[in-house]
Order: sequence, then C-alpha cells, then structure tokens
Amino acid sequence: MEFSISGSSLKTLSRSITCLARIGNDLLSLHTLNSSRSAYQSITFKPDFFDVYSVSGALVQCSVLLKAICSVLRTPIASIDHLNVVLPDSDSSKVQWTLECFNGMRKSYWITCNVEPDIQHLSLDRRKLPSSFVRYITIIATQLSALPLDAADEVGGKAVELRSYLDPTKENDSSLHTQLWIDPTEEFVQYTHSGDPVDVTFGVKELKAFLAYCEGCEVDLHLYLDKAGEPILMAPKFGLDDDGGSTSNFDASLVLATMLVSQLNNGGNSSQPHPTVANNRAPENQATKGNTCENPSDHTRIWSELS
Repeated sequence: MEFSISGSSLKTLSRSITCLARIGNDLLSLHTLNSSRSAYQSITFKPDFFDVYSVSGALVQCSVLLKAICSVLRTPIASIDHLNVVLPDSDSSKVQWTLECFNGMRKSYWITCNVEPDIQHLSLDRRKLPSSFVRYITIIATQLSALPLDAADEVGGKAVELRSYLDPTKENDSSLHTQLWIDPTEEFVQYTHSGDPVDVTFGVKELKAFLAYCEGCEVDLHLYLDKAGEPILMAPKFGLDDDGGSTSNFDASLVLATMLVSQLNNGGNSSQPHPTVANNRAPENQATKGNTCENPSDHTRIWSELS
C-alpha cells in the first residue's frame, strides 16, 4: 500500500488523526475504539482524496499506535509540501511515513505495526434511527463547552434539552450542573422526531473531540438517536442534500454507547431547575398530560413561552 497527499487533504488527514487520538489509542485502518469500548469512530477517505493511491491486493490491514502518528504530524502542516505513506507488503512490521517540507527537508519515520491487531468494525444504519437533528457546528460547540464529562440529551415536545448528568450514587454533589433548551424550529438546520419524548445519556469527552473535528472541517454536525440504551451516531453534514458524505471525498462517523436507564422514566431532573414556574403552571400541566409518559418534560412547554 502506498499513498501521497498534500494541500487541504493533508490538513483533513491531520484533523482526522487528532480526533481519533482523542478517542482511542490504536489507529485501525482509520477506525478507533476507546479502552472502555463505549466509543467507536471511523473515518473513510475516497480515492480522489489522495494525490497518489495504490494498493496491491484485495485488502490490506495494519494497526499502529495513534500516539506515534501524532508525533509525525507535530511538524506544522503549513510547512509540509506533501506526505507519503508506504506499507511495503501486508506482512510488513513497519509503516514508513515521509514528510517532504517546502524548505527542502525530508523527514522519514518508521512506525511499528501491532503484532496482533484487534481490527474492529462496527456497522450502524443511520437510516433506521428515528430521531435526528443537524446543528450549526460553531454554535453547538460553544454551548457544550460548559457541560461535564457526562450529559443527557432529551428530544421531544417543543425543545431539545441538553443537561449534565446527576449521578444518583453521589451524595452532596457540589459540581456544576448545567441545562440548555434549544428550539428546533429556530436553531436546527434539520430536525426529525416522532412519538413520545426520548432521552439518551452519554459521555461528552468523545463528543467534544468530534465537534472540534467538524468545526475544523467547516461542516455541520448530524446526530442520530433512538432511545436510552441504544447507541447514538454522529456524522458530519456536508450539505442539505448530502447523504452519507456523497458530496465529499471523505466521511466520518462516531458511535457512542448510552446508559440503559432512561432519565425520563426515572423521573429525571427536568423539574428541578425551575420549581417556581413549574408549580405555577401545575393545573394546566395536569390537564394536558393524558397518555403521555410520567414525566413529559414540562420544560419544553415552558421554554417556548419564556423565550
């Protein structure tokens, strides 16, 4: 296997490696899995992404440590003319990375392949996930900066709610808890949801890494979800008519595991931040509950009126 890239493709590759390194340790054919096996990221490059691209054989696979690749790309991207990567054959123990710099300097690195690579592949059909939304990446990246390492995302009613996760096992928790309500009709580029409100709780660390990746690539974020306990999938949105990266020479996806327990079914914490407002509207809320879930997220009604 051998390929060469330069220009904007080199910048995209550098962002891809950085994003992968923030999630896992191994670079598995541009797939990575974190140590707790709760986050899986895949980045795919199409042939026209490369200046030169050749593969001898039907399939070539190797695994290397992302830490080593990040060391190669410490050289400022603006000073690199092009990058060459060569794997002599499928049984080679090392991969050669060569940087050709504008000042005439050549830097060569031989990175050792893992002896017994654990090549992971995960296939999740985004079309089967009933709820999704597209958000301007620069706005959501700013709003999520205050959230802790775990957050709950609730979809339903008139608003999408983002809030920090309250661990019931911790007593006298004095850490900062944040909540954010977003009106889909005003803030989302695209929004799809039907049925009762749903919520998912997942780690924010990997999400922030993917947000930084999408922001660097100047694309929006498309998030797909189903319900608590089911994985969520995030992918870059390259345009309104884009479907799976069809309009770009690369595509990426991040799959995150979610907690099995629904915060809605457990009573959640949605009613705690604004007890005064909720109590003032109690008669109206009781009259409109009907067949909805036990905690129908009253804040989605209140939020729209307060805004």
